[in-house]
Amino acid sequence: MMNDREMADVLRESKIIAVVGLSNNPMRPSFGVSRFLQRQGYRIIPVNPNETEVLGEKAYPTVRDVPDPIDIVNIFRRPARVPEVIEAAVQKGGVRCIWMQEGVVNHEAAKQAEKAGLPVVMDRCILKELARLMP
Repeated sequence: MMNDREMADVLRESKIIAVVGLSNNPMRPSFGVSRFLQRQGYRIIPVNPNETEVLGEKAYPTVRDVPDPIDIVNIFRRPARVPEVIEAAVQKGGVRCIWMQEGVVNHEAAKQAEKAGLPVVMDRCILKELARLMP
């Protein structure tokens, strides 16, 4: 798992965040967090097979389908669904970090990601960590 310095570095150096599970529902945490990240200058790429566009960005069914490079894969999915997201991120290549939001805990998937060379943040809100580490 990444420490504070490593998290701050990845947040500072990243530009593009794929948000898995992002929906158009403004009441969902994924929407509010993603809108905040956009306002901080990050490009958000929605990954949700049930959406075509969210927050002005084209949505894709899986991480593997995103044609652009991705720095961080931010996961708003049930823990049981995390392994397939990790697999897609590994297949895509070029991803710098897997970030599992608060409540998303899957130790086996985290081990799978780290084994593939992807550092992991688990059970932490990217918005809260950005505010805490980069005030």
